[in-house]
Amino acid sequence: MQRAVRKSLGISPLEQAAQQRDQNILKLVEDAVRHREVRLAFQPIVDAQNQRHVAFYEGLIRVTDPTGRIIPAGEFIEAIEECETGRLLDCLALEHGLRTLARNPGIRLAINLSARSIGFPKWRKVLERGLSRNPSIAARLILEITEASAMMVPELVVQAMRDLQRRGISFALDDFGAGYTALRYLRQFQFDILKIDGQFIRGIAGDADNQVLTRAILAIAQQFDMFTVAEFVENAADARALGELGVDFLQGYYFGAPTVEAPWKPVNAPQHVH
Repeated sequence: MQRAVRKSLGISPLEQAAQQRDQNILKLVEDAVRHREVRLAFQPIVDAQNQRHVAFYEGLIRVTDPTGRIIPAGEFIEAIEECETGRLLDCLALEHGLRTLARNPGIRLAINLSARSIGFPKWRKVLERGLSRNPSIAARLILEITEASAMMVPELVVQAMRDLQRRGISFALDDFGAGYTALRYLRQFQFDILKIDGQFIRGIAGDADNQVLTRAILAIAQQFDMFTVAEFVENAADARALGELGVDFLQGYYFGAPTVEAPWKPVNAPQHVH
């Protein structure tokens, strides 16, 4: 019977399984948001020329399932991107990020969000409430938007960035090179930081083609006055090559995995051998 229904609807068993998985993930995240079972995992981003110096951290949203398992965003972000649950999750991420900055005046922190959340009234309310309590937070807050997300509502992103940058908040364009960004929008956006997608970074020390592409991206970033971050740096050879190419900052498991424990505490400080 189920096979006949699937056939009449034109849905394959694989597609049905994918739909069921997305529905299960969506419900899990909805429940986590409702009960505020979310937290940030922090990953260091280091100076390419002084790799022992952490320039700032990225706060990556995590949800907790009923068994207590911490689930990374990669497992659910696509399922919630277009629904209100995604907006509410961005609100909680920002709330946690602002609280972290208020409690730790010596750090800078990047928080991810969907471009759709910029126009979400509750998200803006969370931001305004946090800044009213501690205006100095603005200069240490970086809002990180993926290339694909920014291109969905470019006019909204441009206007919001102009408003919030005047107040000291910085913006990072995440996953650059993974999608399609019209260069005219790149000029209008005026991001402060450009994060180079990992597909260009992994194994770059031995990949002449990716070295050429990364140089081209660095030239674009320099033209538009943006700092650069190389994502997914996983070994010393790639870290050294990226520093020689002129990348400003490095991020990846070589310098530390995301951790829900604050890595700026000495006991959890990122360590590696050069």
